[in-house]
Amino acid sequence: MATVQDILNRKGGEVHSIEAHCLVLDAATRMNELGVGGLIVVEGEMAIGMFTERDILRRVVAAKLDPATTPVSKVMTSPIAVCRPDTNVEECRDVMTARKIRHLPVVDQKQLRGIVTIGDILAHEIGEHKATIEYLNSYVFYQR
Repeated sequence: MATVQDILNRKGGEVHSIEAHCLVLDAATRMNELGVGGLIVVEGEMAIGMFTERDILRRVVAAKLDPATTPVSKVMTSPIAVCRPDTNVEECRDVMTARKIRHLPVVDQKQLRGIVTIGDILAHEIGEHKATIEYLNSYVFYQR
């Protein structure tokens, strides 16, 4: 069964984060510059939350908070779900679906190793399905 480490081997373990004391405006600017939909919120080396586009929409804009004065720690999602590198991909998908989240930090011995997104999970599963279809097509074709 495929694991999170298989996904990280393909995409890399780069982690985009922001300190909890930083302002929402700085986080939004950073997310735009990086082209990502979320940042892991850290205090030192410890992941303490997740800050996503949904948080901006629901907890800042809809709440009429000023992004130039609101710290990320006030509007981040916390506590966060995490997984380990040896977690199987199906389990990650199930957690993300059940909790309605799109980002899952990968932690090994309390250290960030990467992040998997729902897009990463779907791309991995589509690749597996394509491989299965190709195998079955070749099996059927050669059995004739």
